[in-house]
Amino acid sequence: MNPIISASQLAGELAGQNPPVLLDVRWQHQGSMRSAYEEAHIPSAVFVDLDADLAGPAGAGGRHPLPDPDRFGAVMRAAGVSEDRDVVVYDGGQNWAAARLWWMLRWTGHASVRVLDGGIALWTGALEEGAGQAPAEGSFVPAPNDTDLLDTDSAAALARSGLLLDARAAERYRGEVEPIDSVAGHIPGAVSAPTTENVAEDGSFKSAAELKDRFMGLGASGTAEIGVYCGSGVSGAHEVLALAVAGIPAALYVGSWSQWSADPSRPVATGPDPK
Repeated sequence: MNPIISASQLAGELAGQNPPVLLDVRWQHQGSMRSAYEEAHIPSAVFVDLDADLAGPAGAGGRHPLPDPDRFGAVMRAAGVSEDRDVVVYDGGQNWAAARLWWMLRWTGHASVRVLDGGIALWTGALEEGAGQAPAEGSFVPAPNDTDLLDTDSAAALARSGLLLDARAAERYRGEVEPIDSVAGHIPGAVSAPTTENVAEDGSFKSAAELKDRFMGLGASGTAEIGVYCGSGVSGAHEVLALAVAGIPAALYVGSWSQWSADPSRPVATGPDPK
């Protein structure tokens, strides 16, 4: 299944006999965007709050550690998610938050979830306002797998044995600036791969062929095990999604730089080279 869906495709499916569950996961660092959802959202969409619903309390696991799977499952069921019904997720257009929810649903066993390419920014259909109508309770029960998830030790090992991509801005990778975390730099052995290079000017993903060329140029191959990290496991999910568009499987280090850099025993590299 193609992990992304265009606005026109989504409009057609929403008008069909078996419309997908639609989840609005618009997010910003400054706080919840529920007010933006209530001002205007795609009809039938249910709001999901990234900080409250898709992450546990910040701490040793990083700024956006994974929530308890049972709590995540309860949130998804309340949003109408079931194992046998398609799900489409969208955000404001950056696709970072939408990719985080896409990745979490895939990680916990949902077989049919897609991201609206370009988010609500490229939606040309009708919008509605208000708090939205509560959907019928879903039946989704999370079943997390280990294949899609990296921890600190496995990320460190993968940086040496496979390909670990750093999805943050290149200047953060090089250690020239660090606007959020306490230490600047990157995981030794990781390769810089900013998420901004995954998309076109309008925010939609580049073609599968373009993305495959990009990642092959960064060291992806048919045999290389691939992982991704970012600042706190949000934009890194976008990179995993871009890799999936290209047909390349990859795991996500959710703790990412916010977890790695908080541990003084972990080495830090700076400059343009992986080291």
